[in-house]
Amino acid sequence: MAASLGLVAFLALAGYALDRAFLQTAESSLRQRLENYALAYADKSDFARNGEFIPPFDSIEPRFERPGSGLYAEVVLPNAHWDSHSAQGPVLPADAPLLAPNEERFEGPLPLTQIKGMPGEVYRYGRGFIYSVAGDRRAEFPYTIYILEDTTALSQQVTVFRAALWRYLGGAGVILLLLQMVILRWSLRPLRNVIDELKRVQRGIASRMSERHPRELEPLTESINAFIESERENLDRQRNTLADLAHSLKTPLAVLRARLEHPGHEHEPREHELREEVDHQLRRMSDLVSYQLARAARSGHQLFAAPIAIEPHAEQIVRGLEKVYVGKGVLCEFEIEPGAQFHGEPGDLQELLGNLLENAFKWARSRVLLTVAPGERTENRRPGLLIAVDDDGPGIPPEKVALILQRGVRGDERVQGHGIGLAIVQDLVRGYRGTLDVGASKELGGARFEVKLPPGL
Repeated sequence: MAASLGLVAFLALAGYALDRAFLQTAESSLRQRLENYALAYADKSDFARNGEFIPPFDSIEPRFERPGSGLYAEVVLPNAHWDSHSAQGPVLPADAPLLAPNEERFEGPLPLTQIKGMPGEVYRYGRGFIYSVAGDRRAEFPYTIYILEDTTALSQQVTVFRAALWRYLGGAGVILLLLQMVILRWSLRPLRNVIDELKRVQRGIASRMSERHPRELEPLTESINAFIESERENLDRQRNTLADLAHSLKTPLAVLRARLEHPGHEHEPREHELREEVDHQLRRMSDLVSYQLARAARSGHQLFAAPIAIEPHAEQIVRGLEKVYVGKGVLCEFEIEPGAQFHGEPGDLQELLGNLLENAFKWARSRVLLTVAPGERTENRRPGLLIAVDDDGPGIPPEKVALILQRGVRGDERVQGHGIGLAIVQDLVRGYRGTLDVGASKELGGARFEVKLPPGL
């Protein structure tokens, strides 16, 4: 509607400007024509000895000889006045002053009474001249020639032009409005397709937005798809967490039930063994519940999060680990590029860095290296992120990499831990659609844990 109103207003202003330009051009042409008539009268006319005006022998324009023709000539002398034959009958404007030599005046429309007594209007051009006889300055006298033409011809021209102008502009406006409607419907069709797809997703007919959209709408559809997938993943994680928790508690509960139903022989110290078994199974269930609740709390992240500086969180974690492993004297070095930032929740960043650095401090002999750099870059997206932790410990054999990433598995049973730290890291990285690679450190010779997060929306 706004575009249509703007188009109509533009055409109206263009029509008005063209109308004024044509009117000015027509008036200028009229003035030029009247001036030529005045110069022709001055060139071909003469004066008698007594100062009487003698008009041209051959008529300049036949209309000057026909009464009431609409084209009139008038000569104003200091003590006399002359009118062309065409001025016989009409009543011309009376205020025709004597102009100075070479003075020009164009005015109108002025009122006049036509030969039939009807009112009319005329344009009047006047020019002052001076007449001299053989250079005798004493015989010089001024006179003024006025040429008048009624507005009928000019009005007809303007009427014809305006009719043609508004007819053509009106037709062009209708065509442009229809063309604009077609173009707008065609150009906005992708938005209607997005709305239709959203309705299909809301009704459960489709699971996500399609990828067949113009590149201007790709950020919108990709964000919607990411939001849908994030919500679906959060729902799946909640269901999986409850299922895993139920499955994990099934075995300890079955062991307790079996111990209660089959206590053993009477001479065995049943109470002491049962107490130990119950204590062991309760601790196991407590660890399982804590892990599953922590996993559920850490699963998922805000889809559009503000960037977080990594170095302050890393320094805070390292200071705490240095107090825990003060006896080992481990030195932790940072290689953090200034442009590297984490787009997510602060708790996820602390959990990620905390588990990786704690694992490195646990196995390192004396050195740990934290490397952070911007990752892969894609146009119109924020860059990815690379986080790597190296240590100079014994390293991890390739055949054990898959094993240590399993939940509840520890690389060495002699080292204290629950075996879920790396599993939590893997779950966090998977939630951010990244990858976790474990290999050998080329710089320090021990293990290297490398996290790669892809470019974000």
